[in-house]
Amino acid sequence: MTAPQISFSEDQASAFDAVAEMLRAAGVDLEDSLLTPPRDSGAGVAAIVGKAGSGKTLLLAELYRAMESAGVEVVSGDYEGRRRKDRRTLAILAPTNKAASVLRLRGVPATTIHRILYTPVYDPEYERIADWLAGNGEQPEIEGLSDLALDRAAAFYATNKSIPGALAAAGLRGSDFIKGWKRREDPLDIGFVDEASMLDDRQFDDLREIFPSLLLFGDPAQLAPVNQSGAMVFDALPAPRKLELRRVHRQDSDNPILDLAHALGDPALEFHDFERMIEDAARRDGRVTLGERVEVDLMARSPVLVWRNATRIRLINAFRSVHDAPADALLPGEPLICDGIELPLKHRKKRIDLEARGLIKGAQVIYLGPGKRPGFSRLHVVGAEDPQVSAASIIKIEKPDQEEPFIPFAANMGAAFLHGAAVTIHKAQGSQWETVQVFAPDIFVAARMGRVEAGQALWKRLAYVAITRAQERLVWVVRNRLSRPGHDLRIDDLRTAPAAALKLEAEET
Repeated sequence: MTAPQISFSEDQASAFDAVAEMLRAAGVDLEDSLLTPPRDSGAGVAAIVGKAGSGKTLLLAELYRAMESAGVEVVSGDYEGRRRKDRRTLAILAPTNKAASVLRLRGVPATTIHRILYTPVYDPEYERIADWLAGNGEQPEIEGLSDLALDRAAAFYATNKSIPGALAAAGLRGSDFIKGWKRREDPLDIGFVDEASMLDDRQFDDLREIFPSLLLFGDPAQLAPVNQSGAMVFDALPAPRKLELRRVHRQDSDNPILDLAHALGDPALEFHDFERMIEDAARRDGRVTLGERVEVDLMARSPVLVWRNATRIRLINAFRSVHDAPADALLPGEPLICDGIELPLKHRKKRIDLEARGLIKGAQVIYLGPGKRPGFSRLHVVGAEDPQVSAASIIKIEKPDQEEPFIPFAANMGAAFLHGAAVTIHKAQGSQWETVQVFAPDIFVAARMGRVEAGQALWKRLAYVAITRAQERLVWVVRNRLSRPGHDLRIDDLRTAPAAALKLEAEET
């Protein structure tokens, strides 16, 4: 078939046509907009791989638009409506909220893998509203809800395609219409997975159980998940099923950040030569800066990227020190990273609830203040569609040269958090920030150690991943110093949820 009328490179057009052929074999004809009922076998697994700037996200977006035009329904993590045997569906997934939000900013209705694995259970009465909003049935009559309230819900859904958001616009709270969450039992149809280099084998197996047709988008130059022996889930795919984008499309013509990232592919490049390249780029272009110190004001929203855990802990404690943060409490505006959910097996429903609302391992969070009950925190989940939540929290502040973290306050169980002013480059995968600070002394240590991962020097993989987290500006920090803050920590810059938005006050038992 012929690719859409946009500026596709030759390799993008070839990849688009190859995916279209796979989908046609599975009953989705993009050229003629013909859909046949889904088949159990589907199209199997395929991958589109390429380095940063090669156009993977553009291709994903155009494939989504072509499928939507052909009549394929997009399934979100909010609500699926009534099942029909003949309908074809597409779910667009990312491993983290931040990665999903990057796609949503490009007009692609992405959600997280967790929000597809776990689905909401709606109150039967309010499910009638959800069915109506999704185009199934007439406008319902609901006691306590006026026609005006339902009109507000319909107007919201027409532009945002969010069932919880539409019900909130009608004046309902999440506890009114969502009664819990359950593990998905029924399979879906077609899945697109962005940032697939972050998938581990278990997540990959979960997705293959759900999607007969699965298309992965990933960067082979990134770091493989921990405990994956340097391998990514798409590495083992046969050549016809792994489509590679080789051409680099610079975002603003000669993007210096991408130039530096791709220079790391040179096997002969040494660390000191690379730093000279950064110095040259910084003299020519304001999007690259050679930093003599870590800028502390950036750390509250954009963590410093480091390799070593000891460096991360030292920078976090320096950040708290310059802000005069008390040892036994957090200041509003301090960044956190979710380190998982600490709940016994009998509280499986509560775990699903927390994860479905964005508190998954690796989620970036801003502390807003204490909750209404001891051990609870009000939190802003960065990148989540409904970011404001309140949850039982276990806050861990790690200290240099101490094996056990200090816990300023904690619930008996709930979501566990580490401080987020600095993160390892491994954990930064899947996220992007407008400005990124890379702690170069750590990269230098990796270079001196001479370690190799999947055939490439580890320092080059670390530098590549760290550099490509920057959307607009890269700061390559060359000294182990920290600046003084230019202002106090703040939360007034965060998007607030509407009055009736979803809340989470998980019971503490």
